Amino acid sequence: MAVDLRLRELSRKEDLFTHGHRMCSGCGAPILVKMVLLATDYPVIACSATGCLEVSSCISTYTAWKIPWIHSAFENAAATISGVETMYRLYKKKGMINKEIKFVAFCGDGGTYDIGLQSLSGAAERGHDMLYVCYDNGAYMNTGIQRSSATPLGANTTTCPAGSVIPGKQQERKNLTRIMAAHGIPYTAQASISNWLDLMKKVRKAHSIKGPKFMNILSPCNRGWRSRTDDAILLSRLAVDTCYWPLYEVENGITRVTFKPKEKKPIVDFLKPQGRFGHLFSPENEWIIKKLQEDVDKEWERLLRESSQQ
Repeated sequence: MAVDLRLRELSRKEDLFTHGHRMCSGCGAPILVKMVLLATDYPVIACSATGCLEVSSCISTYTAWKIPWIHSAFENAAATISGVETMYRLYKKKGMINKEIKFVAFCGDGGTYDIGLQSLSGAAERGHDMLYVCYDNGAYMNTGIQRSSATPLGANTTTCPAGSVIPGKQQERKNLTRIMAAHGIPYTAQASISNWLDLMKKVRKAHSIKGPKFMNILSPCNRGWRSRTDDAILLSRLAVDTCYWPLYEVENGITRVTFKPKEKKPIVDFLKPQGRFGHLFSPENEWIIKKLQEDVDKEWERLLRESSQQ
């Protein structure tokens, strides 16, 4: 089901994730949830793993969700929504349901990269017709800004604090988008709230494809990133323009870069506004910035090469 993605038409649609939630001021997660839900006219059933989005969007008997929504445990959101999708297919086969319904999981990086990876991998292998959306803020923000495998090299978190012993996180971040594409699922994509049309087109495309789909969407967290409360879009844009967070999709094994910055900016432009990287600008830690730049350049060149070969 196509949806008009012009701003004027989108502004007339009903918000299915409403105001009144308890997400922090300036959080990227509610922005991306609204965009994902606005991108389709299909009825949607959603599930969220335990995390910032879950605890802040459903308080006691009050909820910001205007669609059927399920709170699942930290580790099994993909299993929960795939079970609902299986029940739907059974009901449809029996003639008890005749309308087309879409199934979406919204989970943070802790419940996706780490704790819930086995559940997500299993749902992908079984071939469930569902879209899994990871809102990636780069740490376990809900429980105290602990590092996750999505946390970038050198970032200062409560479990890898920057100091005289270690200069922040010592490991490189996991490239989960590539890992999910390696499952051979029909559609995998990376998106950003700064590039809203690219994001919404990818959601619409995902819903048009049968089988498991995965989208990784950058979700700035001013509390954990130590940034301004009004910088979510700015930081998302800098992540894209520095190619720290490249926008691309892998459809049926074919890679396509969906946005190329007119002028690729240095990674320091993305790092400087974030207090979690402040220590990297000390002389003894400059090697980390150099390493981050090398990794970004290498991945960007790989994506451009694979995209040009298609």
